[in-house]
Amino acid sequence: MSPSQTFKRIMRLLIPHKSRILIALAGMVLTAATEPAMAGLMKLLLDKGFAGPRTFSLWLVPLFVVGVFVIRGISTFTTNYMMAWVSSRLMTDLRQSMFERLLDVPLGFYGEQSVGTVINAMMLEVQQILEMIRSVLVTLIRDTLTVCGLLGYLFWLNWKLTLVTLVIIPIIAVVVRLTAQRLKRLIREFQEINAALTQSIEETTRAQQVIKIFGGQQYEAQRFAQRSSRLRGFTMRMASTMATTEPITQFATSFAVSVIIMIALLQANEGNVTVGDFASFITAMLMTLTPLKHLAGVNGPLQRGLAAGETVFKLIDAALERTNGIHLPERAQGSLEFKDVGFTYPTQTRAALTGINLAIQPGETVALVGLSGGGKSTLVNLVPEFFTLTSGQILLDGTPITHISLPSLRSQMAMVSQHVVLFDDTVAANIAYGDAKLDMQRVQAAAKAAHLDDVIASLPQGLETQIGDNGMRLSGGQRQRLAIARAIYKDAPLLILDEATSALDTESERAVQSALNQLMQGRTTLVIAHRLSTIEHADRIVVLDAGKIAEIGSHKELLAQQGLYAHLYHLQFAKESV
Repeated sequence: MSPSQTFKRIMRLLIPHKSRILIALAGMVLTAATEPAMAGLMKLLLDKGFAGPRTFSLWLVPLFVVGVFVIRGISTFTTNYMMAWVSSRLMTDLRQSMFERLLDVPLGFYGEQSVGTVINAMMLEVQQILEMIRSVLVTLIRDTLTVCGLLGYLFWLNWKLTLVTLVIIPIIAVVVRLTAQRLKRLIREFQEINAALTQSIEETTRAQQVIKIFGGQQYEAQRFAQRSSRLRGFTMRMASTMATTEPITQFATSFAVSVIIMIALLQANEGNVTVGDFASFITAMLMTLTPLKHLAGVNGPLQRGLAAGETVFKLIDAALERTNGIHLPERAQGSLEFKDVGFTYPTQTRAALTGINLAIQPGETVALVGLSGGGKSTLVNLVPEFFTLTSGQILLDGTPITHISLPSLRSQMAMVSQHVVLFDDTVAANIAYGDAKLDMQRVQAAAKAAHLDDVIASLPQGLETQIGDNGMRLSGGQRQRLAIARAIYKDAPLLILDEATSALDTESERAVQSALNQLMQGRTTLVIAHRLSTIEHADRIVVLDAGKIAEIGSHKELLAQQGLYAHLYHLQFAKESV
């Protein structure tokens, strides 16, 4: 997206708020109109008040001055308030749009974008856009109107001297153009380093146990210091680039003022310029310098805002998960069929799965085993369509899952992963997560089935206890049981269990395994298990090796075949015996 396209898109965001922007614009016009009035007063005072007999009432002067500043104050307040309202509303809308997009992007998006980049876009980059709208637009409109008004007054007063004044404008324009290119490059690099710094903070807060146990404090401190130092370097380079505009502007101004004074003295000798004319002209000219400097300095926030807009819109425009498909009118029976399924990750060339053919009957429990990297997790992640198939089909009750809407498809499934994800909310809210109408009786029943009732009884507020960030106030086994209770509460016809008992001690594992065995009755269940003793009673065991099905059968059948499963089982049994 080009800078001009980004700018146009940002401007389109303002259309719904055009009434308030028009009010702010009216305030800018009034503010700009007060500038020439003060210069005109200077001419009147010197020519008609000090140099000759006064031709106006003395009381009109304070009334005029106070009136001008009252109008200026009201108009400035109106402009600032309306622009703050619009920008704050825009910030809320942009963040909401980005957050909603993050909820609907494919899982692969998070493999391409770091957490730091996403957080940076939602928090810092949006602020840069608002800063551009708030300061740049106000400056461009109000100060441009002010400059035009003052230049008009200067032409009316003395067009010859005004032509000399106009020399400043092209000089400033050249400076702005030269700095814009450098700023654009610096700002892009600044964004990358800032995102890396945010990522470093996020990783440090998330990985405290690893950092402490492996003594990574010094390494993390040095990494943060390096990134922080680079960020400071880019900040200083941007500051020095933007700061060059002011001294050049001042030099051009000093040149113009000196020439004007010489011409004015010559005109005064010829009787063409009065003292009031000259003082009013110099006053108006010097008053023009402030808005001109503002306009020259607008390049920095403008470039930052455009670069930020590009980042924000890239996130807002990220590809969504598919939205088509039929809605399943009732609870699925639970038959699953994999037809020649193949899958390759977008960033990989080697296929993760190849030629998977497997039919699972309703209510059947199928365990997936094999060496790490064999494709077990990939296969189960394809069922809720976290990733899109590369080839083949997966059918639910005879219907390809690609023909079913994703919300309807996923409503038929519950999942418990070895990587437990909990929310900083109450125990009850975590168990009933996703249910808009929380049923406390179902929550209690699910907690009891997951052998979590004793844990809840020991908590200060029971089911209403806040569990902290990712359930950090609970033990690993308690967190795992809470995730199982969440799956029990959903009561879906399909279950996906990815090492669901991995974080439990032996006593808890037996209790939860008993609850899972009861839960799996009448439900189609896919189980990933590295501890083979937990899946001995599965209806069938599928052994995956290098993305292909190597063996299928019951526990006894596979042991009798003396193949890969038997090798894995005996190897694990030997380790457990030791």
